[in-house]
Amino acid sequence: MSDADSLFHRDTYAAQMAEQLLNPGPLDESTRSGVFLSGIRRVGKTTFLRQDLIPALETRGALVIYVDLWADRTKSPSALVHEAVRNTLRQLQTPGSGLLQRFKGLNLGAAGFSFGFQLDSVGQPGGTTLAHAFDELVHTARLNVVLIVDEVQQTLGTEEGFALLHALKAARDAVNARPGMPGRFLFIGTGSHKSLLADMTSRRAQPFAGALSASYQVLGRDFVQWQLQRVAAAPGTVVPSLDAAWQGFQTMGHRPEELLKALRQLQQAHGADPDTAFRIICATLADAAADVELKAVEEFGELGKAVFERIATGPEDGATGLFGADALAAYAERTGSAVETSQVQNIVDKMVSANLILRPTHGKYTVADPFVRKVWRDKQALMAPPAAAPVARS
Repeated sequence: MSDADSLFHRDTYAAQMAEQLLNPGPLDESTRSGVFLSGIRRVGKTTFLRQDLIPALETRGALVIYVDLWADRTKSPSALVHEAVRNTLRQLQTPGSGLLQRFKGLNLGAAGFSFGFQLDSVGQPGGTTLAHAFDELVHTARLNVVLIVDEVQQTLGTEEGFALLHALKAARDAVNARPGMPGRFLFIGTGSHKSLLADMTSRRAQPFAGALSASYQVLGRDFVQWQLQRVAAAPGTVVPSLDAAWQGFQTMGHRPEELLKALRQLQQAHGADPDTAFRIICATLADAAADVELKAVEEFGELGKAVFERIATGPEDGATGLFGADALAAYAERTGSAVETSQVQNIVDKMVSANLILRPTHGKYTVADPFVRKVWRDKQALMAPPAAAPVARS
């Protein structure tokens, strides 16, 4: 089997999105303000971006810069974005680079560009701003530039992250509002927290207020059918019916890795009805995946669980009052000892670093992955004691 056979391409979805971005119709003009694409973790967003959307954009002549804010958690979002921009500019400046070769049909030449600023100064205090850099890039290269920031919600909660968003908004305005520009600057932010990404486009205080908020289209029945056909092609394998497989895939949250795992386990269910066995396997895997996510909370001890509970039971866009007197009293009752504000702050900082929670704004915290929040709440509901039956009156 070739490498191409192991990839499920979503060409139609990618082409549609690329056209909306690069050649928007009257109803798609909001894409010029930015696009924020949300979808829970492990449903194939990053794979789609890398193997389908980016090639679709490049085929249509766009220069794409991709940044994954989870690629290196030791670096800030601002550092990662500026580093990616500088690397792209450096490639364009280097004669015969792979990036220049990729665009050789667009009259960019292979000799390399000359920019009117020092690349190392981009993003540095007193140096070249992103607005200046992108303005000159679009003007010099004469093409559309698309910046894709994966897990964009990581910019929330810090002044540096907020400043980065403002800088990107300034770059968008500098390029797109300038008459006679030969191209556009387009921004795509993706993330796993729908509520936070929606807030980034709807709240006036956010730099990208007014941008388009959209939901990532999860993999569908056609993907399940493709995977079944691949597995069935191997000698001696057992596969469920398409209906059973599609139902199981939905149970596991449309996660492609879990589907393949379930199909592997099905091969051990000797003699059992494939459909029945597959449904049981999928339900078990869904519960196991949730337990793995929630196990991280257990590692923070009783205080950590109490803090997480306060966040998870709060509003979806974020809980407040984690450090108030009533909260400290509740933590003390839960743990059996007095709790100081510094202890709570230490737990919160560690949970943020572990990507369990996010701080969308000052003093407000939310569970980083909506799937984890839902599973936690579901489990708490199952463990809650049943409501007392009403007393009959004679």
